Amino acid sequence: MNDHLMSTYARLPVSFERGQGVWLWDTQGRRHLDALSGIAVCGLGHAHPAVTRAVCEQTARLIHTSNLYGIDAQERAAERLCRVAGMDAAFFCNSGAEANEAAIKLARLFGHQRGIQSPTVVVMENSFHGRTLATLTATGNRKVQAGFEPLVHGFSRAPYNDLAALEAIAHNSNEVVAVLVEPIQGEGGIRIPDPGHLSAIRRLCEAHGWLMITDEIQTGMGRTGAWFACQHEQVMPDVITVAKALGNGVPIGACLARGPAAQVFGPGSHGSTFGGNPLACHTAETVIGVIEAEGLCEQAAAMGSRLLDGLRDRLGGLSGVQDIRGLGLMIGIELERPCGELVSRALNEGLLINVTAGNVIRLLPPLIITEGEADTLLETLHRVLATYLGESPPASRET
Repeated sequence: MNDHLMSTYARLPVSFERGQGVWLWDTQGRRHLDALSGIAVCGLGHAHPAVTRAVCEQTARLIHTSNLYGIDAQERAAERLCRVAGMDAAFFCNSGAEANEAAIKLARLFGHQRGIQSPTVVVMENSFHGRTLATLTATGNRKVQAGFEPLVHGFSRAPYNDLAALEAIAHNSNEVVAVLVEPIQGEGGIRIPDPGHLSAIRRLCEAHGWLMITDEIQTGMGRTGAWFACQHEQVMPDVITVAKALGNGVPIGACLARGPAAQVFGPGSHGSTFGGNPLACHTAETVIGVIEAEGLCEQAAAMGSRLLDGLRDRLGGLSGVQDIRGLGLMIGIELERPCGELVSRALNEGLLINVTAGNVIRLLPPLIITEGEADTLLETLHRVLATYLGESPPASRET
């Protein structure tokens, strides 16, 4: 451990020095299959040649000038991103939390412009939207909020996938201006709403003049088999937030808007020093181009189906497996007991996974994963999980 780093992470005992495709090599020379993609960031895998060229070329040409001036790469990235998202305008920033901060500010300003004195954004239980104060408040997890009070006012919380709760809020409040929802809850345990739920939220928002904001930080950029998860129901939100895979590791986020929502911000109402710089935007433009050219949304859908079928075939009969669910290459395996130690066990077998919500194995492999690599993932995970579930669970402690 480095004494000069703040201890904000419980890091695994491994460090990686290079990558290629879905593979990472640690400092001891061991190869690992990356089924996490840097938490849904490296959708094109590691060291993708087009991304490497884009970064090198743009770094040699121009990295930063600031938003005081026009930025050609930013304009091109905005056009391409808005086209695949069906949005009208983009604000570029540096992370998912910043993209959600922009969306929350946009919603509040939208409300004030309509005479609402205390605009309220409806958010969901077990959601995750970031770690800044506003996005931390929007996040539906008391563990990550604890110790950072006072939290930010202006949020109302509802259970995820519960339309009746949203309708009750609509009936009882005149200050709601927006609903902020993840199309699939990632940190919350790969929770997928009922078919038609997002469409029902869209109709509710239209009926009450609310903005519908979808947090696609983790689900966006082809992860679920479509550019954005809301597109599986042909839902058009007013605002979409995106980050993670947009830069394939180069930090960039964006708040996208359409219709009246795209006209809310004006000069001086929001900004970013680094956001939308030439390096990040040229990289994002390249990432979008690669996803289009290589048909990676379709590949994510196909490989996701292959993995889900394989997981259900191999793991479905194991005692202790409660559910296997997913969409595209966003997959969760829910166990009947906490399973955080599986991360270390899989690491020892050369597989990088994650456990979220305490008992859900989260798989987020790169969109470029091949059939052979998907089969390797299945074989390794089956071996690790079968061994783990074959052991007696640790005795619970008396309190």
